[in-house]
Amino acid sequence: MGMLKEFKEFAMKGNVVDLAVAVIIGGAFGKIVASFVKDVVMPPIGLLLGGVNFTELKYILKPEEINDAGETISAVAINYGLFIQNVVDFVIVAFVIFLAIKGINASKKKEEAQPAPPPAPPKSEVLLEEIRDLLKK
Repeated sequence: MGMLKEFKEFAMKGNVVDLAVAVIIGGAFGKIVASFVKDVVMPPIGLLLGGVNFTELKYILKPEEINDAGETISAVAINYGLFIQNVVDFVIVAFVIFLAIKGINASKKKEEAQPAPPPAPPKSEVLLEEIRDLLKK
């Protein structure tokens, strides 16, 4: 029973919950970037290169065959077009993460650059100053 309690304490710590949220958001962000690359970035690039669809680019090592039993044996191919698309996905994700981290670091530097307000004096010191001011009058 102690192990279950210890696991519950671990799972409810802020860092674990933050990590879980980050993984979920990261997965959704990955889908958005993949769609952006596939549906927005690659079509114009393919058009500029003569109507090439990158997902269909491949080097066929062994063509599709039909065996004696009439079953189709799939082709063996190197799908370098999908690889190119995944590289573009990665570059875009890496660039966006770079920009996000750069923004976070810039905001941290601004916070560090602002001097902290001086701490409030203790109550006894404030009372002594008030007494001093009253005695001056």
